[in-house]
Amino acid sequence: MSTTPAPASPLSPALLHRLVQEGRAPRLLDVRTPGEFRTAHIPGSYNVPLDTLREHRTELLAHLDEDVVLVCRSGARAAQAEKALAGAGLPNLRVLEGGIVAWETVGAPVNRGPERWDMERQVRLVAGSVVLATGLVGVFVPGAHLIGTAIGAGLTYAAVSNSCAMGVLLSKLPYNRGPRPDIRTVIAELRSAS
Repeated sequence: MSTTPAPASPLSPALLHRLVQEGRAPRLLDVRTPGEFRTAHIPGSYNVPLDTLREHRTELLAHLDEDVVLVCRSGARAAQAEKALAGAGLPNLRVLEGGIVAWETVGAPVNRGPERWDMERQVRLVAGSVVLATGLVGVFVPGAHLIGTAIGAGLTYAAVSNSCAMGVLLSKLPYNRGPRPDIRTVIAELRSAS
């Protein structure tokens, strides 16, 4: 029998906004890349990118004893973070339903920084460009279209598995990385807010 807690129901942006306004906001962990976080984030949230969270989840456990809401662009990465933290034994986890996109849709406040393309848009650009280029090159070079077919297969797998290898690779580019949140700094911020 597994000791991993069952995933909690997602938290609606409207309910979270009301909790924030009432001064009862749960701890907000934004698991997007530092670049995405700098572009727009919920005031009071902490940036702990998904790969950092996975790598340091046991260190974070001691500082996340209250309710925690996980935030990403649309909810997919936050669900992965929920699984990682729940697997490490952290209860009281929720995912912001629809992510920062839904948060902004309900008119809730965000802190804005320099505009950057979000990861999903970058994946669409790269995948579409590769498929287009290999389709055109395939007119002159037999078999080149198979590269586009492989990209299509990868995108299909990404949808079925709710993961994205291309997104992981793109997140490692300097454009997306920026200064990576240091886990000691994040933990110090979590401690000071307790």
